[in-house]
Amino acid sequence: MRTIALYPGSFDPPTNGHYDIIKRSATLFDKLIVAVAENPAKKYFFSVDERTSMLREIVREYDNIEVDHFDGLLVEYADKIGAVTIIRGLRALSDFEYEFELALMNRHLNANVDTIFMMTDEHYSFIRSSLVREVARLGGDISDKVPPVVEKYLKEKLF
Repeated sequence: MRTIALYPGSFDPPTNGHYDIIKRSATLFDKLIVAVAENPAKKYFFSVDERTSMLREIVREYDNIEVDHFDGLLVEYADKIGAVTIIRGLRALSDFEYEFELALMNRHLNANVDTIFMMTDEHYSFIRSSLVREVARLGGDISDKVPPVVEKYLKEKLF
């Protein structure tokens, strides 16, 4: 039986912190689905197609990683793709309370899917997508905070 894990997120844009979690998760599971969230109530900087394209470019060298997108309940999507584990990244202790509540709700909605938390590498613990967008918008150097394809997308969209 192949184990399938799901790493969901907005990825607006994907950062090196996200990529760190993706790379490490790919070594723990037979298959990893990186799933871009579509939430009509939320305003995104990049479209779902742009976020999906960036992620596909970032993970193209991995045979066991697929990139998809979803809307609706995460645990319903997990069931649909056969995932047994949801991966959530943590940057700092401040992320834990929110992520813990989400994990408990997901467990309540579907007891067959577990959530595991992974700490990102300490070099990326302060990086948030919104902060990266703001630094890029102001002309700051983000080359060590995002994969090259993301830097290209940001520059094209901002300038």
